[in-house]
Amino acid sequence: MRLIPRITYLLAPLCLALSTAHATDAHWSYSGDQGPAHWGEEGSALCAKGTEQSPINVEKSKVEPKKAPSTDLALHYSKTPLKLINNGHTIQASIEGGDTLIYKGTEYQLLQFHFHTPSEHQFNHQSYPMEMHLVNQDKNGHLLVLGLMIKQGQANKQLAQLWKQLPAKEGEEAAITAKLAPNLAKLLPTSSHHLFYHGSLTTPPCTEGVQWVLFENPIEMSKQQIEQFHKLFPDNHRPTQTATGREVDED
Repeated sequence: MRLIPRITYLLAPLCLALSTAHATDAHWSYSGDQGPAHWGEEGSALCAKGTEQSPINVEKSKVEPKKAPSTDLALHYSKTPLKLINNGHTIQASIEGGDTLIYKGTEYQLLQFHFHTPSEHQFNHQSYPMEMHLVNQDKNGHLLVLGLMIKQGQANKQLAQLWKQLPAKEGEEAAITAKLAPNLAKLLPTSSHHLFYHGSLTTPPCTEGVQWVLFENPIEMSKQQIEQFHKLFPDNHRPTQTATGREVDED
């Protein structure tokens, strides 16, 4: 079993603020001279020099099975009002309710979820058409992000109403009532194993100290739903980063 370095959380409250807004005031993008290869030049040194950066490619043969007890993670998600915003980097849904999860006895509150295309994490060097991130924070500012892969298949009924109101232009917002919001408890795969590793934000400032939990089983969205997001964001993913010997555990 490899040893995991002790992680510093001093910048966690700051990274949360930036991740929640997806750093809309920062000069970065997903292409060109402000793309991922240049994020370290935009005042975010960790993006270039960090040692526990995300996303990563998960080599299934190197996963440590059963190192993480299934009782470590308990989700308490439901339907809650949302505020959608097109922040120029993705579609983000800010949570206005009290959805929470428990990880190793610590409670985290769900703050927001957002989407990337193609997927940022890979499994055996294979990407999915999309990936959903659910950002959670504990009372001390520590972050835990759930990563949910999305494959092409049947139309996703839980996301259907939300997809009808995707803000098309940067800065546009839309309010989603609890009645029309997705039931996250039904959206997430209930029988999936989870993969656990220590990483970072996948957008500037790329702050480390993030607990990642990846669902092994993907959810489905229709070709039409995926293409609708592609029209707004043809490519908004950060390439995989060096895993640097980090252990990936499975429950």
